Amino acid sequence: MYRLSVTAGHLQFLNGRWYITHSGLLSVAWRNRCSGIRTTVEKHLCDLAIKRWVFKATVYKGSHSKGFVGYGDADPSNVSPLVRGAEMRIAETRAVNRALRKAYGIGLCSVEELGSHPFSVEAPKTMPVDPPDGKGSSNGHPNLRDKLCLLIRNYELDPTLVKRYAADFCGTETLREASRDLVEHFVSTISKEAANDRAALVCKLNSYNQPEEVRS
Repeated sequence: MYRLSVTAGHLQFLNGRWYITHSGLLSVAWRNRCSGIRTTVEKHLCDLAIKRWVFKATVYKGSHSKGFVGYGDADPSNVSPLVRGAEMRIAETRAVNRALRKAYGIGLCSVEELGSHPFSVEAPKTMPVDPPDGKGSSNGHPNLRDKLCLLIRNYELDPTLVKRYAADFCGTETLREASRDLVEHFVSTISKEAANDRAALVCKLNSYNQPEEVRS
């Protein structure tokens, strides 16, 4: 019915449980010909002083649908440090996810609804960082790798282009050859770029989709 795919990024396995992703929910809505999604800010529940945002989302399954409502909230206390500063967008995404789950009867919680508590992300096949060695580490970067993987999922970035950007940023042929300090600096830099201006970051990443000789 749902036709969800792990390799397409529709599902993630975290701490022994399966979670659906925002892209997975949108895929379900698209296949079922969702009529529309409306989001509004719940101003009376927001508190800009502490960067707390609350959104209401309504999903319309068809032209005569009364709508399925979901609410989402976000503030610095319940989002990952990687997306601090993007609380408004996270709140809206959470609201949309909850409304979509109600509309299509999906019992799995979505990844974006998870709070700021730490968890380990299972690396997708399109991991931007080289796979771990037999000792369970990737040149000593397992935690950084997970952070980068989560960042790519949250902002829906192209993992291949992120990998190229990372190697260029670190000045190495592959990210595996970079020192931990360089990788940590890259993760910190790209997380800030994504939170501050995702469109500009995507534009930068797209430049790595061109042949080397035409890149500036």
